[in-house]
Amino acid sequence: MTDSWVNSAERIGADLHLELPGPGGRRAALTRALREAVRSGRLAPDTRLPPYRSLAADLGVARNTVADAYAELVAEGWLTARQGSGTRVAAGVTPPPGRRRRDAPAPVPEKAASRARGARHDLRQGTPDASSFPRAGWLASYRRALQQAPNEAFGPGDPAGRVELREALAEYLARARGVRAEPGRIVICSGFAHALRLLFPRVLRGPLAVESYGLGFHRELLAGASVRTLPLPLDEDGAQVGALGRERAVLLTPAHQFPTGGPLHAERRAAVIDWARARDGVILEDDYDGEFRYDRRPVGAVQGLDPERVVHIGSVSKSLSPALRLGWMVLPERYVDAVLDVKGEREAWAGVLEQLALADFIDSGSYDRHVRRMRQRYRGRRDRLVTALAERAPHVEVTGIAAGLHAVLRLPPGTEGQAVEAAARRGVALDGLAVFRHPEAVMSAPDGLVVGYATPAEHAYGAALEALCGALPPG
Repeated sequence: MTDSWVNSAERIGADLHLELPGPGGRRAALTRALREAVRSGRLAPDTRLPPYRSLAADLGVARNTVADAYAELVAEGWLTARQGSGTRVAAGVTPPPGRRRRDAPAPVPEKAASRARGARHDLRQGTPDASSFPRAGWLASYRRALQQAPNEAFGPGDPAGRVELREALAEYLARARGVRAEPGRIVICSGFAHALRLLFPRVLRGPLAVESYGLGFHRELLAGASVRTLPLPLDEDGAQVGALGRERAVLLTPAHQFPTGGPLHAERRAAVIDWARARDGVILEDDYDGEFRYDRRPVGAVQGLDPERVVHIGSVSKSLSPALRLGWMVLPERYVDAVLDVKGEREAWAGVLEQLALADFIDSGSYDRHVRRMRQRYRGRRDRLVTALAERAPHVEVTGIAAGLHAVLRLPPGTEGQAVEAAARRGVALDGLAVFRHPEAVMSAPDGLVVGYATPAEHAYGAALEALCGALPPG
């Protein structure tokens, strides 16, 4: 394993996504990136920046490089530094319209589920460790939200979602994922499937280009809305966006392709933006587990390249729990009113108190701390999986493990079905790679297993690995 890009940052400080492009040295690039993040409002006044060591480890630069960049921006008045308080964005910096300061008051089941019943070991992808839900922190945020909620929060709601949550998300997504967002462009939904239902077919129409491998549930949902999906080939650099034709929309998982793993290559990220501009098209960005990365630099959102051409969709289903049913869309301005019209005035929205609790959970720093803690835990589980396979099944290649909550085990040709059946006999619920393949895909179909290493409780993980290894075909 290579050194983690996040280990040092996990212990202290919040996540901070920065790009270091352009000419000049690393210190100059970092200084420009920080200055632009403050100027654009991505970093609000009084935001605490990561310590030198943490940010240096995340970016792969020397600690002195970060220290010198901070010192230069302190001298220019962009940042302040006080003993015991760390380095913060200067309070006098004015955020752009639509963003508030932190201290300003806020304005007034799938088919696979049946297969898991009775299974002793659940290694399906898609769900976090339910036993790790931060009950104490969530309860504290829920109590504060209930006590501080204005009276109008208990009346008819806003189809866009509570403004407190939209403001908290605008700040978090800008800081941690590189998303360029304003609260007015965020619409709260109950998750990715709900977002698709809101977008198709009344706001967007097909055909829709999709990656050759993805969730069949999403394809079925789209087919039910009379939307045809056209598969794009995949390789080690992600979706081959050069194959896009006359489609007006494309659905991608650019931070971590699902389920094969790996980010969309930088050249292809730029190319799909060019395609959208030339075709007046739109990119749907499914950022389903963008918070979880281990052995690589953080990959920012494609939405940051052109907010008017990308619908950025995320949720807390992987980071907290799917039971909360809380997600969001960051929309191009031209789609906001249309989506709200589809949502309607009496739609079954996400619960108001859950929205207020999540806003507090983010603003208090509890969400950052939980994500960092779970990154370390899931990284440890991934390492245990890799170690177990190296010892028990060295002929099985493990891929897609630099990020996310699952791995793909490449198997010898013709053995996938046998391995899934053998796993079931040993009480292991998991999926073969073939179930995620688009039925019209023309690319070759390798054999493999998709193993979700996040789902089992900590005490049950060792036994799950033992049963998995026993089900794998011999080398």
